[in-house]
Amino acid sequence: MSLMVTHSRELDRSERRVLGALRCVDATTGAPLLHDLQIEAPPSVRIQRSRSGLVVVHEWLPLAAAPDGAGPLALTLSVSDPKGQYLSRLVRIHLARDTHLAHAALAGSLFHPLVVPMYLASSGRIRPQWAALSASLRDAGSSEALGGVLLRVVSDGQVLARGISDWRGEALVPVVGMPTSTWSAEAGAVVVTEISATLEAIADPASVTRTAQSDVVSDRAPPALPLVDPVALEAARDRLPQASAQIGLVAGRPLHVSLAIALP
Repeated sequence: MSLMVTHSRELDRSERRVLGALRCVDATTGAPLLHDLQIEAPPSVRIQRSRSGLVVVHEWLPLAAAPDGAGPLALTLSVSDPKGQYLSRLVRIHLARDTHLAHAALAGSLFHPLVVPMYLASSGRIRPQWAALSASLRDAGSSEALGGVLLRVVSDGQVLARGISDWRGEALVPVVGMPTSTWSAEAGAVVVTEISATLEAIADPASVTRTAQSDVVSDRAPPALPLVDPVALEAARDRLPQASAQIGLVAGRPLHVSLAIALP
């Protein structure tokens, strides 16, 4: 006996598409941040947090409407920490990403989440073996506090650490991997290893926030807090206002630097 099926009917369909993903990490240690961060996205985006802590983009209408061969489109998200341990920032993720399994370990692959460093707030905790570098940023002309300034610690052409200033113009830039102090051959003498570096401050006049010192003293925050994309700031640093200072870093020793940036 034979059975012939002339037609079929689809009763239900379940589809889950993944367009890309990002993983938020501590900028100092590189450790994944497992507590809930707040992700804000355009209404045309559908995102979901996975069990492993990834923020997964499942749907974005502009990408679906783009013609074939249009190339990757940049989606901008904002990430903030309700606990206040980390500063808010913008993230740009390019979609669609490479779907070839052979390229899974490469940047730009769908299977390679975008790593998003989150920078400590100025009140963040410092470990004893870190170089505790803090900075105050102000406008050279008005002395207003500058928020949303990118800071880089550079030594021998290598970026050792990065940070962002808050609305008060304060930034915390911990430097890890510092050599610790050792005892010398002389009795009771301690050898302190100091690393020479440059602290660079980069500000975009279009996105930086300016707060009067009187409001900083009174703790009156501006209506809009700093929200910048550190990657975009760093990419454009050659054409943006800057300030710098030569510093010496020692493990376990706090260091505070004040920088004034001449803004147009």
